Amino acid sequence: MGGRAISSTRTFPGLKTFSGSMIRQSIRQRIVAIAVGLIVLMVATSVLSMVMVGRVGHLLDEITDRYIPANAHLTRISILSFERALALRRMVISKLQDPPDEIGYRARKQLYDAKDAEVDQEADAARKLIGAVMADTSTPSDNTALARIDSRVDSLVSEFRHHLKQESAELIAALETRDFAAVRRSLARTDALRDEFDEKVEAVRADMLKVSYGAIAIIRSEQTQAVLTSAIVTALAAIVGLIFANFVSGGIIRSVRQLLDGTRAVEAGHLDQSIDVRTADEIGQLAAAFNRMVVQLRDNQRVRETFGKYIDPRVVEGLIERPNLTAAEGQRRVMTVLFCDLKGFTSLSEGMTPQGLVKVMNRYLSIMSEPIRTHRGIIDKYIGDGIMAYWGPPFVDEADHARFACQATLEMIERIATLRREIPELLGVLGTPMETCDIRIGVATGEALVGSIGSDVMMSYTVMGDVVNLASRLEGANKAYGTRNLVSERTVVAATAAVEVREIDRIVVAGHTHSEVVFEILGAKGKLLPEQVTLRERYSEGLAAYRDRRWDEAVAKFGASLEAMPGDGPSIAMLKRSEELKESPPPQNWDGSSRVDK
Repeated sequence: MGGRAISSTRTFPGLKTFSGSMIRQSIRQRIVAIAVGLIVLMVATSVLSMVMVGRVGHLLDEITDRYIPANAHLTRISILSFERALALRRMVISKLQDPPDEIGYRARKQLYDAKDAEVDQEADAARKLIGAVMADTSTPSDNTALARIDSRVDSLVSEFRHHLKQESAELIAALETRDFAAVRRSLARTDALRDEFDEKVEAVRADMLKVSYGAIAIIRSEQTQAVLTSAIVTALAAIVGLIFANFVSGGIIRSVRQLLDGTRAVEAGHLDQSIDVRTADEIGQLAAAFNRMVVQLRDNQRVRETFGKYIDPRVVEGLIERPNLTAAEGQRRVMTVLFCDLKGFTSLSEGMTPQGLVKVMNRYLSIMSEPIRTHRGIIDKYIGDGIMAYWGPPFVDEADHARFACQATLEMIERIATLRREIPELLGVLGTPMETCDIRIGVATGEALVGSIGSDVMMSYTVMGDVVNLASRLEGANKAYGTRNLVSERTVVAATAAVEVREIDRIVVAGHTHSEVVFEILGAKGKLLPEQVTLRERYSEGLAAYRDRRWDEAVAKFGASLEAMPGDGPSIAMLKRSEELKESPPPQNWDGSSRVDK
């Protein structure tokens, strides 16, 4: 695998255990221990919060069940006092009537007596609630103030109301005798006593409210204390829990970090890593498995590097990472196939030593293979001095493979100069003319059978079909036209946006009964020289005249194309053929095609 090499002695420090029995446990036990510890802290915090909330609730219950009802009873006393005074005045009014309203008087007298009894009941109820507050030691209360209030309520009922009752009795007696002068004097005294009574009741109510507000302030203080205490305890529990969790998980984290470092090193291509295994828990087992994985990866890498020299690396990678490529059944797909052959190889190899020939062949194949791989092609095989390559799914999208093949063809032709320059250097015979050293390329696009093809003991991921035969025949047809490349019409149609071409001829290759229009790639799109443009125009005009049997015009046009670019192989071949057909015209059913048997 790629990446900078490092010393094979490098190892990681290891997966070390903590001190104590906790570290010798399995990961599951450690995690459970962390969870149990956190749960215990959480329960303790919850219990404390519940106790404090219960305390605040108890204080609220006292406010609701005692303080508020006691204030209500005291308020009721004032209301009853007012209602008694109103009943008393209505009694006076009943007697003042002529004749007196005795029935109304008696009804109001009953109401007056009932209200008087209710005042005593309300006072007793208030005193009982105040006494209950003072008697409850589970809640904080101002017992001194409450005792004073209780005493004042008792005084109001037992002493002050006694005077009020006496004066009210004298008033009622005067009403019975219809002594209205005495009634007026008594009513004034009664009103004064009642007003004084009401003032004292209001004073008691105000003191009771003050004590109630004090109790509410205590509740608020308790509530604030409960919240603050809960927050402090929760924070302490969180800190203790984090320390405990950090202690227990520290070993796991350090061990995992060692594995992470090892994994990153492997990802970077360093396969000479190993981890020192010192524990028997799951992390230790994982470390041991990691070491075995690295060993296996090293073996796989050696396999890739070895077979990558015999099979295209992309196919090797696909066979390892995509097992479906090894499926025995093939698939029919549109592919582009390229054949390349070294021209003049026979004469070049004559007189070479085996070692020199191997050097030349290796360098030639390296120079011509690089453009194929650069343009995402798959080198299927080397056949002597020939190269077979293909483009298509699953390695290249169907819309792109013809363009890649044509671009690779142009770059291979550009590298002929490099090949001619380096061969003499390899052989150590500088100055040797290499003009005869050249290449011929055939490219065809069509449907092919793609898949792993072979026997039970040996398989090859390759392409088969008529398109392979056509590409091979087009490579050979270059001899007849003196060209470096010939491509099929289907290839040109698919790659027309990327390259400039000229139509060469309509030919019937060996093994075919129908003709194929073939083209020569002249250059990249929009990059033709002026003389190439002129050559293509004159040649196209000559080809049209040739197919229309206008032999003289064809000879003239092909001659003009030679003037544009002297030595042009197709122009020479077609000029010669036009002159021959002029002398010996073809049959009437001739369609302008010629047969190429090589």
